Order: sequence, then C-alpha cells, then structure tokens
Amino acid sequence: MELGLESKAPNFKALTTNGPIDFYDWLGESWGLFFSHPEDYTPVCTTELGTVAQLEQEFDKRNAKAIALSVDSLESHNGWKLEIEQSMNVKIGFPIIADEGAKIAQLYGMIHNDSSDRHTIRSVFIIGPDKKIKLHLTYPMSVGRNFDEILRVIDALQLSHNHKVVTPANWRQGDDVIVDVSLSNEEAKKLYPYEVTDNPSYLRYTPSPSKD
Repeated sequence: MELGLESKAPNFKALTTNGPIDFYDWLGESWGLFFSHPEDYTPVCTTELGTVAQLEQEFDKRNAKAIALSVDSLESHNGWKLEIEQSMNVKIGFPIIADEGAKIAQLYGMIHNDSSDRHTIRSVFIIGPDKKIKLHLTYPMSVGRNFDEILRVIDALQLSHNHKVVTPANWRQGDDVIVDVSLSNEEAKKLYPYEVTDNPSYLRYTPSPSKD
C-alpha cells in the first residue's frame, strides 16, 4: 500500500519501552510524530532520540506525541535508552517500538525495497488527530534530522488546519502568513486584515492568527 499525504495512517499494535500499545488508542486526539531510526547503539540515532527527549515539552505544547521505531528488540531498546539518558542528560518519556518482525516498518515503507538488510531508514511521519498523514520525510543514513524544523512544520500544519492561511518559505511562528487562494478578496477581508497588491494580487500577506 502506497502512503501519501492525507492517506489514513495504518493502525497497529506493538510492544514498546512504555508497554504494549494500540497506535490509534495511544494517539487519541493528539498530533503524532512517528519516526524510525536505523539501529540502536549508533551515534546519529543516539543524538536524534536524545534531541526529541529534550524537546518533549515543546511537543506537549503543540498537543503532539512522539513515538520512535526500529527493528531492534525491546531488550535492546531498554538498554540503549539508559545510555541515551546518561550521555545526553535527558529522560526519554516517549515510547520506542520494538518491531523485530519489521511488520510495522513494511506497513509504513520504512525499509528500502533494495536494502540488503532489514534496518529501517530515517523516516518521519506527522499524523493529524484525524489519523491522516500530513507530512512524510525520508533522510539518508548519514544525515541526522532537524527536529526544530519538524516543530516548525507542526506549527504550520496546525495553523493551516485551523485557519484559511498558508505559510510562505522559511516561515517561523509569529511571521506573517498568506491568505489561502480559495478565499475571494471579499471573503478574506471579513476574516483577515491585509492589503491587496499588484505584486501579484494573489499574494495576500496577513499577520499570523493564533493557531488555536
């Protein structure tokens, strides 16, 4: 099954470092950051999971839950989790899925078809409260992910979810946004303060509304 934007995220049951879960039940009404890493006890993956732990309060502010996955065993996850906490001075509260049979990884396309081993790649899925995929990113093995960027994307997705606005290139929380092209000038003026320009007329900037 090919998973694209707005595809329903497949549900699954799994063993994790926080106990067994049903993914949909665990996610509830929250946004989800579902990401895979290639292997436990490796340097780049250690910095990635440690960074997500450092940012857990930021995810909480956004009603977003993080959950990680690899094909390593639960025993491996639990031992590695302690090393991450000690080496990066963090506490990992989010669950790490032990997908030893790679069933979930295959379900989400987290393993390259031409891979010579069963290691998961660096996939990122942002999943909305409606259980649909809002973003999918894949990073090469040698490149650690920028989780500040992932937080930025969640901010932008939540803003567009709640308002008829879109975010321009390099947008940051608090920057001006753009009125959605689906709104006529008359409709837009009722909702947002902006000026119609000729550079071009469809580029209608407005102060960023609250994302709530």
